[in-house]
Amino acid sequence: MSAMNLVRSAAGAALLVNAVPHGVAAVQGTPFPSPFSDPPGVGLSSPAVNVAWSGANLVAGRLLLDRTEGTAGERVVAALAAAGTALVLASYFGRVLRPRRRR
Repeated sequence: MSAMNLVRSAAGAALLVNAVPHGVAAVQGTPFPSPFSDPPGVGLSSPAVNVAWSGANLVAGRLLLDRTEGTAGERVVAALAAAGTALVLASYFGRVLRPRRRR
């Protein structure tokens, strides 16, 4: 278990978690913030953009996780990174989208 594999595990898990909100919003046909919106991460992108962004996150996350050894330590790091990413994304997207939902 190398330090690089721990980083790959954390980054891969974070990318997989990030794919979820973008993919769900896209499947629902709902505009959702992405790095390609104006302003980036705050404005809303089309569902098609979010399908592409979700897919890119899925592919990159899977590629990173495939390059690890899958040791217990790497799995723990991946789980912690996934949980941390989910909390950060929930807070961020909640804050960004809250004003829009009240209108």
